Amino acid sequence: MLVQDRPSPHAAAAGQKPPTSPRGAPGADRRHPRPFAKNLDFATWASEHSSKLLLLLFALASAAAVFLLRGAAPDAAALLCLDRSRSSSAEPAKLPYPDVAWSRVPPLAIAAAAPFASFRAERWIVVAVSTPPTAALAALARVKGWQLLAVGDSHTPAGWELKGAIFLSLELQAQLGYRSVDFLPYGSHVRKTAGYLFAIQHGAKVIFDADDRAEVPGNDLGKHFDVDLGSGVTNHPVLLQYSHADPNRTVVNPYVHFGQRSVWPRGLPLDKVGEVGHEVFYTEVFSGRQFIQQGLSDGLPDVDAVFYFTRKPPTSAFDLRFDSEAPKVALPQGMMAPVNSFNTLFQSPAFWGLMMPVSVSSMAADVIRGYWAQRILWEIGGYVAFYPPTIYRKDHIQAYPFAEEKDLHVNVGRLIKFLNEWRSNKRTLFEKILDLSYAMAEEGFWTEQDVRLTAAWLQDLLAVGYRQPRLMSLEIDRQRATIGEGDMKEFVPKKLPSVHLGVDEIGTVNYEIGNLIKWRKNFGNVVMIMHVSGPVDRTALEWRLLYGRIFKTVIILAEQSNKELAVERCALSHAYKYLPKVFERYSGADGFLFLQDHMILNYWNLLQADKEKLWITNKIAHSWVTVPLESNKEEWFVKQGALVKQVIGNSPVHFQTNYKENMGEEKIAFCGSELFYIPRRFVEDFGDLVGLVGDLDLHHKIAVPMFFMAMDSPQNFDSEALAGTVFKTQLPANATFKTIYTAQAPAVFPVKVMNEIDFIKVIRLMSIGDPLLMELV
Repeated sequence: MLVQDRPSPHAAAAGQKPPTSPRGAPGADRRHPRPFAKNLDFATWASEHSSKLLLLLFALASAAAVFLLRGAAPDAAALLCLDRSRSSSAEPAKLPYPDVAWSRVPPLAIAAAAPFASFRAERWIVVAVSTPPTAALAALARVKGWQLLAVGDSHTPAGWELKGAIFLSLELQAQLGYRSVDFLPYGSHVRKTAGYLFAIQHGAKVIFDADDRAEVPGNDLGKHFDVDLGSGVTNHPVLLQYSHADPNRTVVNPYVHFGQRSVWPRGLPLDKVGEVGHEVFYTEVFSGRQFIQQGLSDGLPDVDAVFYFTRKPPTSAFDLRFDSEAPKVALPQGMMAPVNSFNTLFQSPAFWGLMMPVSVSSMAADVIRGYWAQRILWEIGGYVAFYPPTIYRKDHIQAYPFAEEKDLHVNVGRLIKFLNEWRSNKRTLFEKILDLSYAMAEEGFWTEQDVRLTAAWLQDLLAVGYRQPRLMSLEIDRQRATIGEGDMKEFVPKKLPSVHLGVDEIGTVNYEIGNLIKWRKNFGNVVMIMHVSGPVDRTALEWRLLYGRIFKTVIILAEQSNKELAVERCALSHAYKYLPKVFERYSGADGFLFLQDHMILNYWNLLQADKEKLWITNKIAHSWVTVPLESNKEEWFVKQGALVKQVIGNSPVHFQTNYKENMGEEKIAFCGSELFYIPRRFVEDFGDLVGLVGDLDLHHKIAVPMFFMAMDSPQNFDSEALAGTVFKTQLPANATFKTIYTAQAPAVFPVKVMNEIDFIKVIRLMSIGDPLLMELV
């Protein structure tokens, strides 16, 4: 069972069998099912199946042709091979764009004999159920003024019933006539999509998207959300809003605003979890268009598997608290945050954003939906607002596989960037929604299945009587107003106790958070480029989580690429040749730090290092060695030395002069180059030197020290920055991480991290220098 109580789509339970859909396949007309049997004579049968007979004859003829060609001359066989090769090299087929006649979607009337045909309600709570009714669910059924709708799946026990709730079984869902139902997996919480349509068809104006463990304090949702936006404008004419002063800031962690700076929501890019400082200032926005309202959850908030597995002992339950007195806060256009499906209020203008995708992993579906909906919300002038705790959720200490979140941790950063850049010239909202869904499939964020689902969903909305909102111009495409001093609103969040391996954080947390902010401030605009020699599927996300808290971003290189994990292919022997590509990508960075995964970086010991100078391990014995070329009998060094002379001989005067003054011509420097730093002012020189090497087979361990000697004099390096590095070349057989590592050095080599267990061991040792790292293990 999942943390959010969402079962995986396995075999159906004995209680229910997946029903046969009257629509048959997507695109068929569910409202006019065909009879299943007819009395046919042979002539009638032949006439009705003439197309099938023609296909059968064509298949027989094709088989005969292949048989004859196999026995024919070699030319015939060659012809077949040629045809096969042509077809195999053909370009992949372009995704078909759904052709929807929006103006001709017929209305879907509720059959008079259908269950609940005459029932209408404006306020609905929609939950997915796969277990017997819980006490929390019974309480939801008693929330005044709201109708609870429970949506079943193949795991729901037979005979499920709860007083005060409407239950949609699989059989009933199949009879509703919705096109979308054909796309929904039988054993998944995403079947809530059918429930949303049912609520809209039965008069919904507000839908609270919840799960079966949500406990509403006081049983009154109106006290926690702005249910009636009309009265909300009167009572709360303005909301605090995150500032749009930094246009490059596209995602935030709202938990910081509500007092939990060391907690992050599921779906936040992991490289953003270290941004724990409060806002310098906020702005304000008029209330009334917060069409999606995301509430926070006390007890077990919406957190990802990384947080859930690493912040407490396995047998302990979370019982976190957010600041209930903190003001609600809105997001401006261009800024996003994770939105879930178990504590979110949707107003009618945002009902189109309820659709749950079906082609992504189960714990990614609602978060990807949330980002997708936020982007479309800007097209109608709406926004998302976050509210102080609106429910309490009990932690049942039931975890779920990290793999269920794969689509989040791998793609969410890229998705946010894509959504901010996406534009469409379509003329109606539904056309834009379909256009975005198609573009997301082209980019690999979901598949064609969700494009077809989107088309079906939008047609279903029209069929049940939903009227699409009018478009408005995008604020992010207009010149933003200058934020004056009078527009700046201050709010300093409380610093509430969090959980640190099951122990409350108290006095020391401010000091630890202060250190994290200080390190982030120092290295927050430095890009780390890390070459991973271990298995990337076991370590890449972990390295990003460790160093992404401190650095601007972490670029992972390896011998083999892995698109799912955003690992780029780069041979370590020529890694230096890849660096200019990264330089170009991050043109605004202060500098670039290269690190091999066998070298552990103790960043807290590098605050005094000069970020305007070059760093390298030239003061470390065994890491940097001078090799004479004259009478050298090692062929490899002789060849590398000849390549160095060739490059230097073809270099401009400043490179050539620097190198010869620093090194001479009869020796070369050999450096492991496991760790070095290039400040912004040397980026262009480094790129020029890579260009001078060109296709020459100059090894990374020879090229990097040569570049450093050509760019500047060693006396100008900040050699002291890395002078205390622990560097061991020969280890005893019984050596462990504990015997090698020290938190007092700027870096330690070698520490070989090959899997998650190794990573946890290293993190525990590093926590001596950075105690907050214990939150990761």
